[in-house]
Amino acid sequence: MKAFAIYCTDKPGTEQKRLDTRDAHFAHIEKTLDNLFVAGPFKNAQGDTVGSLLIVKAETAEAARTQLEADPYFHAGIWADIRINEFTAAAGDWIGGKIW
Repeated sequence: MKAFAIYCTDKPGTEQKRLDTRDAHFAHIEKTLDNLFVAGPFKNAQGDTVGSLLIVKAETAEAARTQLEADPYFHAGIWADIRINEFTAAAGDWIGGKIW
């Protein structure tokens, strides 16, 4: 199993749509916790949510995208831009040190 970082930026003016969809999004996240290393919102300097970061477990980038497309935020059209890249955790608390 590989890790994929999914970086999503919100479309301007979708703050209310994000709030309206939040409960369904949280329910989806709770059902898919086994497929997540970490997930959460990006904030701007004013503290407003402007996007999302997910690091998911998947075999391919396509499988990671399929996971994302099941999210209610995706169906609500909140995200303007989505980038998916394979990710290797190399150092830090999350992995208990370093890989070298």
